[in-house]
Amino acid sequence: MTCEAVHCFDKASVRFALYPDGIDGPRLLGEISEDALRDVFGARGNGDSLVAACKANFDVIEACALARFRRQPQGNLDLVTDDFSYRNTLNIAVQPPAVGPANASSFRQAVAAG
Repeated sequence: MTCEAVHCFDKASVRFALYPDGIDGPRLLGEISEDALRDVFGARGNGDSLVAACKANFDVIEACALARFRRQPQGNLDLVTDDFSYRNTLNIAVQPPAVGPANASSFRQAVAAG
């Protein structure tokens, strides 16, 4: 799915849209922290870099946010670095967190396998 994302400077995050029931269903908003985008997905630089990292890794970010939504439909969808370390929200065991895109690859493979 196409990633709809915008940098929120005041909240130090990137806000993105989710469609749990497909594009014709309701639209939910989630956020991922700048720290998570830098630490886990290798973003460097300003807001454009953060949005680019979100878009490039949206399959992993979306899967994590959707898993949280399915577990807690009334909860928030704010993702932080810890959501992508040791165990992600899909309860898939992965390698201890590494800094940068290597960790994102581990999650992408784990999500695809799970």
